[in-house]
Amino acid sequence: MAKDPRQVRLDDLPGPRTREELEEMKVPYEEYCRKLFDPGNEFLKPEALKGIRWLSCTMYIFTPHSAANLAELGAEVIKIEMPRIGDPMRHTSPFNEAYLYPLHDSRPMTGTGLGYMNANPNKYFITMDYHVPEMREVFYQLVRMSDGLTELYRPGTFDRWRLSYRYLQEINPRFIYVWGGGFGYGPKVFGGSYDILGQAHGGFASITGFHEHMGGHPTKLSNWIMDWASGTLITFAILAALHWRRKTGLGTMIEFSQVQTSTRFTGYAVPLYGRFGVVRQRWGNWDTQLCVHGIIRCGKSDFPDAENPQDRLEARYVMVSAFNDADFKALCEVTGLKELYEKYKGHRDRVEAEAQVEIYAALERWAADKSRSEVVRILTDAGILASPVMNDREVYESEHYRQRGTIRWFEDPLFGDLLVHGTYSAGLLSKTPRRLKWVWRPVGADNVKVYHELLGYPLKTIKEWYDKAWI
Repeated sequence: MAKDPRQVRLDDLPGPRTREELEEMKVPYEEYCRKLFDPGNEFLKPEALKGIRWLSCTMYIFTPHSAANLAELGAEVIKIEMPRIGDPMRHTSPFNEAYLYPLHDSRPMTGTGLGYMNANPNKYFITMDYHVPEMREVFYQLVRMSDGLTELYRPGTFDRWRLSYRYLQEINPRFIYVWGGGFGYGPKVFGGSYDILGQAHGGFASITGFHEHMGGHPTKLSNWIMDWASGTLITFAILAALHWRRKTGLGTMIEFSQVQTSTRFTGYAVPLYGRFGVVRQRWGNWDTQLCVHGIIRCGKSDFPDAENPQDRLEARYVMVSAFNDADFKALCEVTGLKELYEKYKGHRDRVEAEAQVEIYAALERWAADKSRSEVVRILTDAGILASPVMNDREVYESEHYRQRGTIRWFEDPLFGDLLVHGTYSAGLLSKTPRRLKWVWRPVGADNVKVYHELLGYPLKTIKEWYDKAWI
């Protein structure tokens, strides 16, 4: 008699049959994660945004970065640069030595510097002079075949060239249009912006650096944090717009002001002012809400004989966190500062400004005859959270980051071996991981691929455009 398919016996199903078998099948969490994410084998897995084509009319960092996120997730991103010149960011690097890699076949003595890294991976590079009316229809053809566009020109510039959202939505109703710039519409609509202006005008710089009575002043974050953060937030908006389009079939316009990113990053500053009229002040390496929870300076470097001054002179800072009463007590005991605990037993007392000045000064006096590694060892052995402030070299050599594939050597198809962290350091996805295919290409490297192979223009026409400097 045939077996009734509606009847299922548990013993016939795959998997463990007893609790003992279940325990044997379990693997340690570390091993599970290594197998799940499998760093280094990203190319064996699918790409989340494969099939999306995006145009990037961008320069510098924050708008290129917004499109680079899409490219790392599998979208086909076509970056459009000005002929012969390219993105101005190509000409920047440490000390402005932009001679590392060739810029273009017409400028063999000019290169692309390391400042161009991380905001342009996996993109295809073409050139086009937007000012030329003859190229407008070519641009429109790209729009018809694409899902969206990011641009950063002054507000109204693309509109004057008839390339803005109001024109492109008529060509492609599913088109997603992103403008990213300084201030956006409003009284300062024509104001351009750079990262430092974004930090300053949005209120962010007012809460960085040490207070004036400590000899400090507002400090710009060394890296272009407003650029990278703004680009990431634009990517969120693009992904939401793509999801909206799946439901409605319609595109949308996204307008993004760089300076308002800065206000978002001020945290509780705005509601604090609104509720109490208090203007948040800068407080250096310490936290106005927690104590102890900051960075102290030790007397000795971990690498006193190193040739690199960053190692020899600066490897002496430690992050310490002991804001719970029990942890603060343990900190005071291991450092011999028991009188501080008697004076500031409660966190409410410790977090006051005068108390923090006294506490951190005492901790630095205790660390004055010790190296960074000594301080970290003493505190961690006592069960206190402490970590060295590491430089780039130390991060590269960190076994933790090595195992996760955060920083790794990459063989670029054109430029050879490069040490990279872009894409791999932006979160691990088990099914559709980000990946790096190339770091960038020379100006106009993909003109033939796009204009001839994608749009179908004859090579003769492309050469004519090139000779006229239209591309």
